[in-house]
Amino acid sequence: MPPADSPKQNRILAALTAAEFERIAPQLNRVVLPLGQMLYQPGSPLQSAYFPTTAVVSLHCVLESGASAETAAVGSEGMVGISLFMGGDTTPSTATVQMAGHGYSLETSLLKAEFDRAGSMQRLLLRYTEALIAQTTQTAVCNRHHSVQQQICRWLLSTLDRVGSREIVVTQEMIAGALGVRRESVTDAAAALQRAGVIRYRRGHISVLERSGLQTGVCECYSVVKHEMGRLFSEVQMREGHSEAESSRGAIA
Repeated sequence: MPPADSPKQNRILAALTAAEFERIAPQLNRVVLPLGQMLYQPGSPLQSAYFPTTAVVSLHCVLESGASAETAAVGSEGMVGISLFMGGDTTPSTATVQMAGHGYSLETSLLKAEFDRAGSMQRLLLRYTEALIAQTTQTAVCNRHHSVQQQICRWLLSTLDRVGSREIVVTQEMIAGALGVRRESVTDAAAALQRAGVIRYRRGHISVLERSGLQTGVCECYSVVKHEMGRLFSEVQMREGHSEAESSRGAIA
C-alpha cells in the first residue's frame, strides 16, 4: 500500500513506470479539494489536470433551466481533465468536488509533454478514458431504465469504493442532483433502505450498515463499470510489468 498523502494513492500515478513517475513527481502539486469546489466550468480553458487521492469529483452537465445530472465520477482510480490530451482545452461539462479530500495537480503543458512521449502515461490515460466513456454510457442507460432505488444503490456503492469508508458526507439534495431526480424520490428510496437496515441516514451523513444489502438492490450497471475499470488497468499493468522486465534483462545482458 502506498503511504498516506502520497501521489501513488492515485491509481494512474501508481501504475506509471518508475522512470516516468520519477520524472513527473517533482511537478505534482498536492492540492486540497474542499466540498463544492469547481475545478472546471464549461467552455473555460483547463489550466491543470487533477489526480484525486482521497477526494471524489463529480462530472455533470447543467441545462439552461438549471437542472443537472452527473455523467460520471472520478476518485483515486482516475484523473480529471481528459480533454487536455484528447485534442481540446475546454470541456462542455462541469467538474465539482463531491467528496472533500486531497489530490495532485499537474500543469497542462507538463501533462501534454508526458503524454506525447508515448510511454505508460499515454497508455494509462487512453485506457482510463475508455473506462470513463463506459461509465458515462452506463450511467445514461441506468438513469433511463432503472429505478431511483437501484440508482442510489449504484451511486452509494461506487462512492464507497472511492472513499474507502462506510461513512459518506452527503445530503439528499446532492444525491438528487447527481442522479437528476426529484429530492422527494431520493427521500422515499433512502427511507426504504433505512427501514431495511441497509443504511442509517442523518442530515448530511449516510452510514452504510449492510453493503450486501446495497449489492442485492443494485442494478447490473455497477458491476459492468467496475469490471471494465479493473480489466483495463490490469491489462496495462501486465504490459508495463512485462516491458520493465524486458528492459532489466537487456540492461543485465
